[in-house]
Amino acid sequence: MNDLQTRDHLLATAAGLFYERGIQAVSIDEIRTASGTSLRRLYQCYPSKEHLVEAYLERRDRIWQASLESYVDRYADPRQRVLAVFGFLAEWFAEPGFRGCAFINAFGELSSGSRTVSRLTRDHKARLLRYLTGLAVAAGATAPQVLAGQLLILVDGAIVSAATGANLHAAAHARDAARPLLAAACPDRTGEPA
Repeated sequence: MNDLQTRDHLLATAAGLFYERGIQAVSIDEIRTASGTSLRRLYQCYPSKEHLVEAYLERRDRIWQASLESYVDRYADPRQRVLAVFGFLAEWFAEPGFRGCAFINAFGELSSGSRTVSRLTRDHKARLLRYLTGLAVAAGATAPQVLAGQLLILVDGAIVSAATGANLHAAAHARDAARPLLAAACPDRTGEPA
């Protein structure tokens, strides 16, 4: 394997282990064994576990956001695109191995000891908020930042509820809660809520 393939293989292996078991529960030696890579080679690619965690979260952000956008792009109607976010969540929650938000999980595990994890978590949530704001603008929200903030709370709440098993219908319930918020925020041409 060349350098790029080795880095990608190590990162994919670490990502799977971190998401399944938690960052603190997975040792560098376990990543080395699972990847079939020598310890020397692993450290050439990622000088520390913190570097590997940072790469994992950056990769997770790109993949998750691209998956969300791809799902939402199936819809043409701007208001349906807002609600499609919750359809995406429902499909994600049903995937085998769903363990919640990698960023919320990492923040819960490491926030007090890792500025990197705290920064990457804030960046991920800010990126999602910007995306939701864009959807709210396109839907005609009179206060798109307010609507986007409300939607983000619903998204994060649904993720935590689904991951903990507290609500097996968390995505549908969050979508139902989003409908009146969307209607109130996006008046139709007559000035009445849609």
